[in-house]
Amino acid sequence: MERPMNYLWIILLILTTVGIGPYPVFAQSQPGFLVVAPDRGFLGNQETKTLFKEFQLHYPAALAFAGNKYGNHGTTYAEYVKEALKQLRSLNATSVVAIPLFLSDADPQLHAVREMVPTYAADMDVEWAPAMAGSYLIGQILVDRVQEISQAPQNERLLLIGIGARDEKSEQAIKKDLTSLLQYVKRYTSFQDSEVAVYYHRDAENAREINDGITAHITEWAAMQGRTLVVPAFIGVKFDHMMAMTNWLQRKFQKLNVVFQPSEVVPHSNLLLWLKKTANQYVSDVRPNEIGVVIMPHGSTQPYNDAIEKLVAPLTSRYQIEMAYGMGDSAIIQEAVSRLEQRGVKKIVFGRMYGLIGHMKAKTDYILGLSDEYLHEFKHGRTPPAQIRSAAIFSTFGGYEEGADIAQVLHERIMEVSENPEKETVILLAHGTKSDEDNQAWLSVINANIEKLRQDPHCAKLKSIKAMTVREDWPELRKKAVKKVRELIEESNKTGRVLVISNRLYGPGPYPKMLAGLDFELNGKGFLSPAIAHWLEQSIQQVTERLKGPKRVAEQS
Repeated sequence: MERPMNYLWIILLILTTVGIGPYPVFAQSQPGFLVVAPDRGFLGNQETKTLFKEFQLHYPAALAFAGNKYGNHGTTYAEYVKEALKQLRSLNATSVVAIPLFLSDADPQLHAVREMVPTYAADMDVEWAPAMAGSYLIGQILVDRVQEISQAPQNERLLLIGIGARDEKSEQAIKKDLTSLLQYVKRYTSFQDSEVAVYYHRDAENAREINDGITAHITEWAAMQGRTLVVPAFIGVKFDHMMAMTNWLQRKFQKLNVVFQPSEVVPHSNLLLWLKKTANQYVSDVRPNEIGVVIMPHGSTQPYNDAIEKLVAPLTSRYQIEMAYGMGDSAIIQEAVSRLEQRGVKKIVFGRMYGLIGHMKAKTDYILGLSDEYLHEFKHGRTPPAQIRSAAIFSTFGGYEEGADIAQVLHERIMEVSENPEKETVILLAHGTKSDEDNQAWLSVINANIEKLRQDPHCAKLKSIKAMTVREDWPELRKKAVKKVRELIEESNKTGRVLVISNRLYGPGPYPKMLAGLDFELNGKGFLSPAIAHWLEQSIQQVTERLKGPKRVAEQS
């Protein structure tokens, strides 16, 4: 009987070591996460605990409540901080990242805890993560709350309500954070008017007068034509279903022409994503299976897609890869990212399989939550694409024409059709862009490849090698660009032969139709080749190493 039992213990030890089993096992080099949350009373704290327990399954973490002295109990909350730090020490954490489950860093309750923590964590390095308002994931919560009650935003006024100010300084700081969230909401819905108001904590000096003034302002709004939407932008007290901050506010406005959103920030599925994403910024000791790859080619018909996947297939034995075909389609990218996260991925390499580094970068960076640069494209009431809901940390790459040995591929394509170089004009024909500046940048990349081609003995004999674009997505620009290409072909045919090389990833694109009726030899294979496969593999390796590195890996491309 002893031997089977020994084997059982060995099996349990192995399962525990690799992190499979009833309890999570964390790398000792990983920081411990101290989640600091406001004390909201029984029901509110149950919501917080439910959220925290899900987070705790994946990270070494402890929860500490923070609050004000209440009634005559004289509670100081120091014991919660001490106990939470004790739990993190038991998990072998030598450093701590404190994550404030507060909307604003300016919250007075949060300030009190920040001052308290060093006293009880003298033996540990403590770093504070930013509060919630800086994350677009929290902005999405308010977008959801607003859209649940909005009907005709052009005839509506929106008021976001905050709570907890103690003085004018904290009021303005909290209002600044909530205003940034309001601006996020307005990216996706335009209202007749919108504002942020912050109620003072009841113990603050002149709280009653100030709060009455806010209520009076809301009363004035409610008397105007149209609908007034009032949306809580706080994590408030919720002792039970009746004794809740949202109920207190709703009762204040029940006789007014106000549409009140009864749901506050908590609970919401984005909160767990936010907690995980915050933690993932500080996790560098990730396992290989916690890094995934999303590849975004343009995509088209099935033969095109099949050719791409054939190229990618050898990499799938070494990386968790998902495809997201298209020109930065939020829904398709979300699906690919979600599939990886369902498999435990925490950090993601995002590859734009487009010609130049800048192609689709601003758009996909916005969708991934890396940059707001793309917002400059959205004026006159246009709505930007949805940002994905994800806990993953992203780092990206793109631009195979600038990174792969495209000159080698072009040489192969030329040699496949060239017969008498002294009498041949070669046109490297690319898609092109809308702006003259970007189009010229693309031509410059092609011309750099031409310089390399000229070093080859065969290509050096060619009569001419020209870089051209057709700017195919913009009718007026396309008409002029195609005219120039056709004119060059006609002129070159007078003294020799014309070879058109498809300067694109796959296939001839629309070139046969655009150049119909002219005499030329087309090599429409495109760039798909071992050179592209090597670029793809090398880029994934480089970005993977970045993601394994120190916290908050800088976005690079």
